[in-house]
Amino acid sequence: MKSIYYHSQWRVLIIEEESMHKVAFKMKLKPGFKDEYKKRHDEIWPELSALLKANGISDYTIFLDEETNTLFGVQIQSGQSSQDLGSTEIVQKWWAYMADIMDTNPDNSPVSTPLTKVFHLD
Repeated sequence: MKSIYYHSQWRVLIIEEESMHKVAFKMKLKPGFKDEYKKRHDEIWPELSALLKANGISDYTIFLDEETNTLFGVQIQSGQSSQDLGSTEIVQKWWAYMADIMDTNPDNSPVSTPLTKVFHLD
C-alpha cells in the first residue's frame, strides 16, 4: 500500500510504501466442527471484515488439516496483525462467538502459534 503526499515546504512529492509482509499461524479446531467453522466464516460479520481491512490485513486465508483439526492462517499485513486487534469490541465478540468450537485462551482469543517461513516461491 502506498501513501502519497505533497510536502509544501520542500515542494516535493513523497511516495512511501508501507511495509507489507506475509505471516502464517496455526490454531486448533475442536473435533466435529469443520462445517460450523466454515459456515461462521462464510457469514463473517461485515464490521469485522471492515476492521481487518482498515488495519492493513489483506489476502487472509485459513486452511484446515482435517487429520489433525489444525487450522493454518495466512495473511498479508501492512499494519497490525489480526491478533493485535483483540482490544476492539467487535474482535472480542467474534472470539466469544468462536470459543465453543476452537481451543482458546482465558480471554477467548484463539490459541495461535506463529509459523516460521522456510520457503517461498513467487
